[in-house]
Amino acid sequence: MQNNVIKLHDIKPIVDVEEYSFYYLLGGTILVIFLALAITYLSLKWYKKRTKYNKRKDYFKQLKKLNLKESKKTAYGITFYGILFKDDSPRHSEMFKNITKRLEKYKYKKDVEPLDEDTLGYIELYKEMIDV
Repeated sequence: MQNNVIKLHDIKPIVDVEEYSFYYLLGGTILVIFLALAITYLSLKWYKKRTKYNKRKDYFKQLKKLNLKESKKTAYGITFYGILFKDDSPRHSEMFKNITKRLEKYKYKKDVEPLDEDTLGYIELYKEMIDV
């Protein structure tokens, strides 16, 4: 009888191959989720900052819109809107006190005369002093 079994010397035994593709996929997915959350957070923060209500800008706009021909409304408007800017500096504070003192004669009466030139000058100067 003949032996049909031939010894093969160049075939090696089966070796376990380490597969890391699942870990790469998991790491990539976590990285993408983290980046998406970071971008969303930063864009929401930027949007909120951009649309934030600015009381100083609004009051300054109202001060600019006052009709100086209507002395009673102007007197009340200057005291209402101007008080926000009073504490900006000691100079602002003194100017606001001076203006409110001058505007007292235009308040609390039914009929008032138009604003005099000195008061109009002080009002314009106060408006120019304001930094928004």
